[in-house]
Amino acid sequence: SLAKLAKHYSILLIVDDIQVGCGRTGSFFSFEYFDVEPDIICLSKSLSGYGLPLALTLMKPEHDVFEPGEHNGTFRGHNAAFVTATAALNTYWRDGALSKKVNRDARQVRDALLDIVSDCDVDAEVRGRGMIQGIEFADKSLAGAISKAAFEKRLIIETAGPNDEVIKTLPPLTIPTEHLTRGLEILSECTKEVVASRQLISAH
Repeated sequence: SLAKLAKHYSILLIVDDIQVGCGRTGSFFSFEYFDVEPDIICLSKSLSGYGLPLALTLMKPEHDVFEPGEHNGTFRGHNAAFVTATAALNTYWRDGALSKKVNRDARQVRDALLDIVSDCDVDAEVRGRGMIQGIEFADKSLAGAISKAAFEKRLIIETAGPNDEVIKTLPPLTIPTEHLTRGLEILSECTKEVVASRQLISAH
């Protein structure tokens, strides 16, 4: 709907794929699942493949109005990042293997999160796609408590949303299955413990 609206009013459609691009949703670009053709795409973060600083702004040729050297900055031309990004693209995107792995792991994550919500009988909704999914809790204090409990069990998992009401899974795309499984088990354990303790307090 937003893409259609932008096209109708001749507004440039800019897609921020800095976190959700580079395979995070299963395809290289997050918008590939939809009938969307952006004018400009922003890429960064995992793009370098090695945690090095690298960002790209992709645009349709008709929007490239800059002369060479007209638009630049001090923090550019990180040669090591160029090398690692090239290696990452050639390694992980030479075929569809990584995309298949991400989609397979994403199904495991989705099933695990749905089970957590069902088992805990809590007012919550599973949201997201690919390897960026989470549980949005009606009780906005739950996500932070679960994150803290998970940290005590050596699992780092962050919160998201305007009120930190979402517990967000954002594992590496190359995570081994056994590590993903264990992480989801810890998340399940912590969610059950936190929800049960809240219910016990409410009962008294």
